[in-house]
Amino acid sequence: MTQSAEAYARAGVNLDAADAAKQAMRTAIHSTHGPQVLGAMGGFGGLFALDTSGLREPVLVSSIDGVGTKLKIAFALNRHRSVGADLVNHCVNDILVCGARPLFFLDYLALGAMDADQAVAIVGGVAAACREAGCALIGGETAAMPGFYATGEYDLAGCIVGLAERDHLVGGENIQAGDVVIGLPSLGLHTNGYSLARAVFADADLHAPVLELGRSLGDELLQPHRSYLHEVLPLVNDRVVTGMAHITGGGLTDNLPRVVPEGLSVRLDASTWDVLPIFRLIQRQGDIAWAEMQRVFNLGLGFLIFCRPVHEAHVLAQTETAGGRRVGEVITTPDTGVRVVVEGLA
Repeated sequence: MTQSAEAYARAGVNLDAADAAKQAMRTAIHSTHGPQVLGAMGGFGGLFALDTSGLREPVLVSSIDGVGTKLKIAFALNRHRSVGADLVNHCVNDILVCGARPLFFLDYLALGAMDADQAVAIVGGVAAACREAGCALIGGETAAMPGFYATGEYDLAGCIVGLAERDHLVGGENIQAGDVVIGLPSLGLHTNGYSLARAVFADADLHAPVLELGRSLGDELLQPHRSYLHEVLPLVNDRVVTGMAHITGGGLTDNLPRVVPEGLSVRLDASTWDVLPIFRLIQRQGDIAWAEMQRVFNLGLGFLIFCRPVHEAHVLAQTETAGGRRVGEVITTPDTGVRVVVEGLA
């Protein structure tokens, strides 16, 4: 350690460790860069040369989010790469709902103490998911905050910016009664509902195998947040989608009203998709009503697509590799507001 950094290290911030971590991250970060990324890593701002050729009215679409208390599972298992990918995929899906493709991403990582291996694993996961999405990781912040976070713990958040053609934007205003709902399966809890799940499993052994899950509880709770970009974006370009919903915080009940116009409701049939074993285990072990379960969790549906019946076959064919299937329909209701009715949960 350099003599000039000793006092700061005694206060809990190791500048040399931070520099080593940043150097180790360079390869992963640069692997996401294309010719649009200008300047060198480590500048005060990330530079991205926006190419709007071929677009008549380009619109930038942005979102910011975190991983939430899923991080507590990563801490307990000392496995950190997957949560970096979770963060990116969550944000990718959020702007995909609007019809946008990702351009660039920035991450924020705050740690109780700088652990180079831990930080490199997290940012490596971020970079890997950015590469998969064709998204440049152009900047971020890695901060050691002793006394604010416990040693070994951290918080993680990210911001994404994407691009869409204005007349390709999908807002849900065109959804109408009779539209079908195509569901794309989740891989697990994704990044939502972990405070309730952790309370239910407070005394459980994360390392012990669970027969009905086919893996340990810890492995199940760290199942990745899936990206739906490559299956769904072509449907946006084909103009066959009337609305979309990413099933995140608020579960099925609270996310669909964000896109469905008032006076309409959505009827979902749970017998048409796999309500994953982890959700049934949480419901049973926590003695939680299904009405609350569907307001907290995705219950096995990570992304929903609304379309006209005439386009159903096309949407199903495009999403076949992602497991797309018809899971419901849009119906009229006599009152205002939007209701989500999930049938067949037992």
